Amino acid sequence: MAGRNLKDAILDRDGQGAYSENQGDGIDFTIHLKSLINVVRRNALLITGVVIGVVIVGIVITMLMTPTYKATAQILIEDQADQIIEGSELQKAAASSDTDRFLQTQLGIVKSRALARSVVQSGRFDRDAGFFEALGSRMPEAGAPNQKLDVARQDAAIKALLDVLSVDMAPDSRIAAITITSRQPGLSAKLANSYAERFIEYNLSRKFDSSSYARQFLADQLEETRVKLTQSERDLNQYARAAGLIRISSEGETGRQESALSVTNDMLVQLNNAAASATAERIAAENRWKTLAKQPPLAVSEVNSNAAVMQLVADKARAEAALADELSKHLEGYSTVKAKRAEISELDRRITSIANAIKSSAEVNYRASQEKEQALVGEVNSLRSDALREQDRGVQYSVLKRVADTYRTLYESLLSRYNQINATAGSASNNVTIVDRADAPRDPSSPRLFLNVALALILGFVCAAVAVALKEVLDDAIRSPDDVEKKLGMPLLGLVPLRKEGDLDRELGDRRSSASEAYRSLVTNLRYTTANGLPKVLAITSSREAEGKSTTARAVAMDIAMLGKKVLIVDTDLRRPTLHHTMNDSRGSGLTDLLTGQKTFDEVVHQAEHAPTLSYITGLPSPPDPALILAGEGFAAFIAQVRSQFDMVVLDCPPLLGLSDAPLLAKHSDGVLFVIDASSFHRGAVKSALRRLSLINANVLGVVLNRFTPKSGGDDYSYYAYNYYSYGTNQE
Repeated sequence: MAGRNLKDAILDRDGQGAYSENQGDGIDFTIHLKSLINVVRRNALLITGVVIGVVIVGIVITMLMTPTYKATAQILIEDQADQIIEGSELQKAAASSDTDRFLQTQLGIVKSRALARSVVQSGRFDRDAGFFEALGSRMPEAGAPNQKLDVARQDAAIKALLDVLSVDMAPDSRIAAITITSRQPGLSAKLANSYAERFIEYNLSRKFDSSSYARQFLADQLEETRVKLTQSERDLNQYARAAGLIRISSEGETGRQESALSVTNDMLVQLNNAAASATAERIAAENRWKTLAKQPPLAVSEVNSNAAVMQLVADKARAEAALADELSKHLEGYSTVKAKRAEISELDRRITSIANAIKSSAEVNYRASQEKEQALVGEVNSLRSDALREQDRGVQYSVLKRVADTYRTLYESLLSRYNQINATAGSASNNVTIVDRADAPRDPSSPRLFLNVALALILGFVCAAVAVALKEVLDDAIRSPDDVEKKLGMPLLGLVPLRKEGDLDRELGDRRSSASEAYRSLVTNLRYTTANGLPKVLAITSSREAEGKSTTARAVAMDIAMLGKKVLIVDTDLRRPTLHHTMNDSRGSGLTDLLTGQKTFDEVVHQAEHAPTLSYITGLPSPPDPALILAGEGFAAFIAQVRSQFDMVVLDCPPLLGLSDAPLLAKHSDGVLFVIDASSFHRGAVKSALRRLSLINANVLGVVLNRFTPKSGGDDYSYYAYNYYSYGTNQE
């Protein structure tokens, strides 16, 4: 927690924390982009090597590939061929909703083994070894068990041909492209054209076979229907003869029609019509008679209109005129008067006689009509029962007639279709036509060097990306400050740049050197790691040896000593002590002698030459069991003693992995500073070492990233290569 609070304090102090909190997604995108660029730059050599390697392999493979040539023939597939004669197409055109299905079916036929066999047989390719070689196959030398050699070769040729065949059709198009790929340009064109020709022949043959089958089928149906029609006509005639029915034909709106009549039925119809007429006549005569019977004879219109009556009436009028003239001359008894009166009486008698005769004729007519009606009704009644029996026989006649008519209609339809198919049997209409014939290609379709190089380049970048991703995932090296936070979850207290081999004392003495400023920054950060400032006892360790912990320990001690603090640095790496070399101390006595009681404290403590407030104790001599010595009470007493005598004690500890010394030393310290070499791979060593410290509840203050280079960390950390004092010198 102290380390994290320190980090937040430093960020807030430098203004970076507030800056980060106020940034949006654009800054995050920039950070991720920079991180990606850093990864690419850090792995530039790996990326370059992988890309170049894949491209070289692609070029070599391309050069070793056998050239192949593609030839394409284009055919037009219509739903239905043009009809030379109406009805010549036996198959109906595909519906608009089934067009796609129809076209896919046609393409399936092109890809079928049957059509491939036709192509092979037409060119006798199954006997051509060059055909197999051009298609990248081998000509069988022997057939399979129970299989003839020619059958095996034909099957092999069909398979090889189907393997190099490609049939495509663009959407919303009826033009199919038949493409053949082989090692010979001429053979590719020949096979593509042969496919188109065989497909056309296949369609024509299929239509011819359909026409032949249709003709044979119709001929069989015609003969069968003719026999049935003859038998049905014979049955109809026999029944009509037995039933006394007469078959008659007439022309109607729908053509010639046939019906059946009988004598009884015809007579019944005629008598019924006559009876109806007689009834009408009788009714008229009856009405006439009833009308005349109620009127006086001379009031009847027929009487008045009678010529004889009219003549008699005229004679009577003349006689009455003559009588009147005689009466004007003579008396009633006069002979001429009597003669006129006798004449008038005779005329009246004759008129009355004629009128009565006319009325009598109406009655006679009525009686005659009544008798006629009664006679006809009697005849109709006598024939009705016979007509009903014949009507029942007419039902069966109608059934037989419908059967005969059905067979007649079917026969005429079959005969018409048969004649139509015979008329169109020789027409060669086809719904498939060749649009473009295939030409022998000049240039190979494969391999394409530029395309393959481009693909190899893309594949190279993909492989490089995979390699870099695997390297980044599997690589647990700590190279940058971000790695410390992301991979370890620890605060970064110091960032020491990679320096050339040389005198560390001289670099630390030079206040303008990058090493001096890096360690001063580390010491400054250490002030914020505890509530009381610098830790009283600071243990400095690493996961393994040669990561710079001893250099860091001496640099921290010297920098604090330069501040006037009384500092003691102790080499606690009793297995491989190095402090006596860096301090040029050849006395050979050190911490081991003190803890074993062979030397006193004053005898093993020495003064550093360049720092008057810096003291040191070497790790000499190396004991047989350093862990046993460090775990004893003597070391605890030693720590208690130096706490009281010095402002700060720096323990140069051994590495953590494989040893128990460093955890023992960490228990006696106020804080542990962990050093990581940014220039080497750790393979989990850092995490394992920190895990050991966490098991003993050691206070790990933070991490020092040693030998850091801006190139390994990326451009985000290039400012660490910037030397402020060199900048000032250059300005001067």
